[in-house]
Amino acid sequence: MTTDNITLTKKLGNTDIEVSALGIGTWAWGDSFFWDYGKTYGKDDIEEAFKATVAGGVTFFDTAEVYGNGKSEQLLGEFCQATDQKIDIATKYAPFPWRLFGGCVADALTQSLKNLQMDYIPLYQVHWPFMLMGQETLMNALADEVEKGRIGAIGVSNYSAEEMKKASEILGKRNIPLAVNQVKYSLLTRKIESKGILKTAQELGITLLAYSPLAQGLLTGKYNLDNAPNPEGARKLDSRFSASGLSKITPVLELLKQLGEKYQKTPAQVSLNWLMGQENVIPIPGAKNAKQAKDNTGALGWSLTTDEIAQLAEITQPWLKS
Repeated sequence: MTTDNITLTKKLGNTDIEVSALGIGTWAWGDSFFWDYGKTYGKDDIEEAFKATVAGGVTFFDTAEVYGNGKSEQLLGEFCQATDQKIDIATKYAPFPWRLFGGCVADALTQSLKNLQMDYIPLYQVHWPFMLMGQETLMNALADEVEKGRIGAIGVSNYSAEEMKKASEILGKRNIPLAVNQVKYSLLTRKIESKGILKTAQELGITLLAYSPLAQGLLTGKYNLDNAPNPEGARKLDSRFSASGLSKITPVLELLKQLGEKYQKTPAQVSLNWLMGQENVIPIPGAKNAKQAKDNTGALGWSLTTDEIAQLAEITQPWLKS
């Protein structure tokens, strides 16, 4: 294990805002439509996940107004009120088709801040790039909120390289950087590299928040040919969880296990550490209970060697366009 370049915090783009080098995504907190909140887990479980996350040195949480129709923000706000630890929150604005005017951004932010029981958040992101509101109107409305002091930095999500450049140019006229692009990124989902998004982000000084960094659990080692539990929910429709899909990732899982044994880490921790080893990437795995939270935080405080990072990149070359 190398002790070089170990970082516990990272800056959000070209801003002075510094957050933990690992975050937690809270889509599953309070969401019973896509997830099974209220059935197989509930408020007590995610509160324990929050506490275990913070105890493990992770204080950066990502949520959104659409997660559980505001429930995720409300729960996160409640948990934050009960701790003395400084917590950094990122949430997202949903660019619904009926939100046509700049004032819609201010109204949505006001509601999110109310849900979170806060008057300021470090990062406010655009949840997806498809909208009827023009980028000029949207980015300037977000810039207004930075100047008002209600948000610290501006981010986007799932933006292409060209969309990032355009948003960055608009904000640049206000002397405000585009700090973040939240994208799907893992060892088994590396399309942002082949699409030029990673390179463009590095050139522009934009931090990438990597959601689904464990590929829906495929990189935890829980799903493999020797032990293939029946997948639940959306996983049932995902061919990667079939016998043929699991066969394809077996070499990756074997390398993750091998590196994990070397460092006394889990495959999930090795996978997250690989992402943290990228110049401008902060992974944001989910956690529905304390056990998952502790597994996530075990990715902090150590580092794969440069050769090992390259080795994992080489073995996952087939997923550069996935």
